[in-house]
Amino acid sequence: MQRNERSLDAVTDYGICMLDGSGIVTGWSSGAQRIMGYRAEEIIGEHFLRFYTEDDNVSGLPVITLERATRDGRFEGEGWRIKKDGSRFWAHVIIDPIYSGSGGVVEYANVTRDLTEHKASDEALRWSEEQFKILVQGVTDYAIYMLDLQGNVITWNTGAQRIKGYPPSEIIGQHFSRFYTQEDLDLDLPNKALETAVEQGRFENEGWRVRKDGTRFWASVIIDAVKNETGELVGFAKVTRDVTDRNHNQQELARAREALFQSQKMETIGQLTGGVAHDFNNLLMAILGSLELVRKRLPDDRKTLALLDNAMQGAQRGATLTKRMLAFARRQKLHLEPVDVPALVRGMADLLERSLGSTVVVETLFPLSLAKVQTDPNQLELALLNLAVNARDAMPNGGTISIAARRAKITDAHSELSPGDYICLSVNDEGEGMDDETLGRSVEPFFTTKGVGKGTGLGLSMVHGIMKQSDGQLVLQSEIGKGTRAELWLPVIPEPMTTAAQDDSSTVEDLGAPQSLTILAVDDDALVLMNTVAMLEELGHTVIEAGSGRRALELLRSHSSIDLVLTDQAMPNMTGTQLIREIQLGWPDMPVILATGYSELPDGAGKDISLLSKPFMQSELSQKVSEVMLQSS
Repeated sequence: MQRNERSLDAVTDYGICMLDGSGIVTGWSSGAQRIMGYRAEEIIGEHFLRFYTEDDNVSGLPVITLERATRDGRFEGEGWRIKKDGSRFWAHVIIDPIYSGSGGVVEYANVTRDLTEHKASDEALRWSEEQFKILVQGVTDYAIYMLDLQGNVITWNTGAQRIKGYPPSEIIGQHFSRFYTQEDLDLDLPNKALETAVEQGRFENEGWRVRKDGTRFWASVIIDAVKNETGELVGFAKVTRDVTDRNHNQQELARAREALFQSQKMETIGQLTGGVAHDFNNLLMAILGSLELVRKRLPDDRKTLALLDNAMQGAQRGATLTKRMLAFARRQKLHLEPVDVPALVRGMADLLERSLGSTVVVETLFPLSLAKVQTDPNQLELALLNLAVNARDAMPNGGTISIAARRAKITDAHSELSPGDYICLSVNDEGEGMDDETLGRSVEPFFTTKGVGKGTGLGLSMVHGIMKQSDGQLVLQSEIGKGTRAELWLPVIPEPMTTAAQDDSSTVEDLGAPQSLTILAVDDDALVLMNTVAMLEELGHTVIEAGSGRRALELLRSHSSIDLVLTDQAMPNMTGTQLIREIQLGWPDMPVILATGYSELPDGAGKDISLLSKPFMQSELSQKVSEVMLQSS
């Protein structure tokens, strides 16, 4: 017996005490003293209910535990117990009955272990889990949920419901593949995502996902493999974020950067084109002017004159091309004038045929009589060519393009067009057509459906701008598989305006031949200068030559007989407009003509400068000299 007591006293992590059949303490180990605080002489003979809380005593728990131990052969449980100093501890208790030889219970062995620290750890863990659950449930910007090994949803937070639209009752137990698009399902992406998570520990990607209502959103998705303490895979944690707005903003930023790049590229091309057009103008000046003078001096040889006329027509085509290049470079403003639409289209027949190719047939349909419109004919040609090329590109296998015109009246005050009479010039194709989204963006600068390098995306936006400057409108109608119809609505010229234009032109034609003048011709290009001098001398004028603005000023100071100055605009060191300002300061009454291929002069150049467009013919030069001298007289 003493040996048993010594063995029990050696156990200090457990409190072991013996109870008689009524619950009186009859034995007390050193472990019990360490845990409970009582010495043996203080507790032996006392009832073990003093270890229980007041509430447990009120409920009769001490008696119940002994009854259960007797009935079941053992009682085991956990609960709060009281130490000698009144403090509580969380106890794990086992009570075993000890039977006599006759089978009756003679005493009980009560083993108690202090699990307060374990209890606190469990409570902290439980609190942490509760807090985490609250946190996850409170997150609304992220869909956070768990999947089992097969990919079925087993938890669902508030964010998942907000983003995907499913309440927990509808989605828990369902496979997560229902969030994927049909295209992704055909590629088996859900299973591949889980396989990647298993192999690499994580799957991360972005793509389209589907909400409960069938709408799509761009999702950022992370799937983590979840393993237990032994490293066994038990499921997957999935986090999804709706980044549709971010994706849209990134796409808009990319489009803006591309638009900026295109704008810079087009600006560079425009500057290059404008420079080439200017130099080309000078060459055409020399060619056209020389050919015109040579024609007057050649004998009346029909074959030679035919060849010469052919050369002049070629040079005049070059002049037309130059005007288009300047328009592209935005160095030529719109010159609004009465335009006969059917005549303009017929004049473009050769150009359209060469531009569209042999697989496209162009049909025209115009009424016998059609009023004129107020627009820039060169820009209208450019707009029509753009529309025709777009129509051709929409028919890769060829087809028919119909160009028609009709008169129509706008009476709706809510229309983008002002009420009045208009000519509707339309271009119809049999091509692929556009969907509503593409149609809605078709006039945006740099928007194109053509492949890389096949279009700038500026064609329709240029047409739109031309129509707006002409007080008209571009209207597009299209349907997938049924082709596209582009309409150019241009205002009809009122009859008085046409008459006035005709009266003005007749007045100009009646100016008559100019008197013999002393003219200072200024140009840095020797070819152009020689040609200009020859034209003026052929008209009977005396010409003084200057190769620069500085030289022109010197000649003005030394020649008081100069009646008129004819100067080029684009010259080094001193431009034509700078020269004109100097002349206006020193010789305010001196008439000046500015010859240039550009219709838009630098800021501050003045609005009263008389312009002569290059390249010009001798007749145009003569008419301009007469106009200027008449105005100055």
